[in-house]
Amino acid sequence: MKLSFFLHGFKRFQNGFLSDAEFSTFCYTHGVMDASTNVRIQEIEDAMLRPDFWSDSQKAQAMIKELQELKDAASGKGKYDGKNAVVTIVAGAGGDDAEDFARMLVLMYQRYAEGRGWSAIVLDSNPNDHNGYRNIAFEISGKGAYGTLRVESGVHRLVRISPFNANDKRQTSFALVEVSPRVESLDEVDLNEEEVEVTYAKSGGAGGQNVNKRETAVRATHLETKISVHVSSERSQQQNKEKALALLAGKVFAFREEQHARELKGLAVEKTVKIEWGSQIRSYVLHPYQLVKDHRTNIEVRNAERVLEGDIQEFLDGAAELGYNS
Repeated sequence: MKLSFFLHGFKRFQNGFLSDAEFSTFCYTHGVMDASTNVRIQEIEDAMLRPDFWSDSQKAQAMIKELQELKDAASGKGKYDGKNAVVTIVAGAGGDDAEDFARMLVLMYQRYAEGRGWSAIVLDSNPNDHNGYRNIAFEISGKGAYGTLRVESGVHRLVRISPFNANDKRQTSFALVEVSPRVESLDEVDLNEEEVEVTYAKSGGAGGQNVNKRETAVRATHLETKISVHVSSERSQQQNKEKALALLAGKVFAFREEQHARELKGLAVEKTVKIEWGSQIRSYVLHPYQLVKDHRTNIEVRNAERVLEGDIQEFLDGAAELGYNS
């Protein structure tokens, strides 16, 4: 198994997808070449004790960064695990119920964040007439937010008596949750603007009047994967563009990491984003009984209302223990 992991990693290193430090980190994480990696860690730590370590500040900073990456990998941390998390929720099948389910999930994550002392701010949203969301993106700011919440990525399923159905019929609806790290620019994830298509649209101006609209909303699309983000929260077109490109970079990074994980498991690698609505990670049943079940870990909680109020730590810990955050 270790040889298989090593060959996959070495192939990515040869093709330029992994830097020297990242390849060492990869090997350390999967138990390959542990001795040589330990030697490299010791070399850097010894160098840091020398009086002339800071004589070349650029080289010194690069070595410190490499050391931190190696140690983070050894403890199971990813490159961006300490960053803020950008959560995108997209309503799937289920009409008004699915869009209301998206609203419920937003509240669940916001309350979880509040309980951790983190903050949440909406970046962009497409609401309906019932206070639900067709889609919404928000940033959760807090130390380790991405590393904690990345396991929430996937399709979520809700079963309940529909409040939008006059016949009180049971309704099943779906929502997709995507979690990506907050990065500052395309450069952080080896993207350049030639790989991105940027388009502009009108967004509401001051006062929200339809007659006062400006073409400041920005949509950025990664041409290879078809991943896109839409931002209209800032006042200027340039600010929206910068935020859109940063959010896109985080989404592309998360997608690449997911495909790399699939590759290591011997699964087919997708070139573009593909939503598998039939593969839910968690179900929330509110009728005829209450139950929230994570289909990856088989963890079950009978008090569904408590979960939807933000008590999701048990699910996060369970998924992390099974390696869904690596």
